[in-house]
Amino acid sequence: MSGDGVEMTQQDGVGVEDALQRLWTPHRMAYIQGENKPVGTDSDGCPFCRLLESGQPDEDSLIVARDELVFAILNLYPYNPGHLMVLPYRHVADYTELTPEETVAVAEYTQRAMRVIRAISAPHGFNIGLNQGPVAGAGIAAHLHQHVVPRWGGDSNFMPVIGHTKVLPQLLGDTWKLLSDAWSEVD
Repeated sequence: MSGDGVEMTQQDGVGVEDALQRLWTPHRMAYIQGENKPVGTDSDGCPFCRLLESGQPDEDSLIVARDELVFAILNLYPYNPGHLMVLPYRHVADYTELTPEETVAVAEYTQRAMRVIRAISAPHGFNIGLNQGPVAGAGIAAHLHQHVVPRWGGDSNFMPVIGHTKVLPQLLGDTWKLLSDAWSEVD
């Protein structure tokens, strides 16, 4: 153990010993390796379509709210607590493929998501966006989804930048409960 109370562990073959602590997050490998990502563009391999067809309760599938043309779902790999995605039910990949009605529904549900998140957690701002295609960062490019990411001052600290680890203070199930309960109360 070093003088500052940090226990050092020796491991052969890993290079020069340093004073850095390692936070191991092996559960992230599923995301990094693309587990459950569709291979093609059809709805058969789409995880969003599979969730909709599964018959699971919304709590288990992390669907926060549903409307006639769109739904809101928690991101399984959130950037911040409350990171939602708004999706059309229809399996389309590109924003230009939405019908005028779907375009309005995505926009209105995004606005509602922002109001709900503000009501329960008072973020300082939001990142709102669509990643069109894998080269633009779309993890699941085959099914259009708009990200609604709440942001707070200081939420981009050294952990994700240096440690490649995101520290989330709330479990997804707890976040789902707060958001789904507030969805019907907030206009």
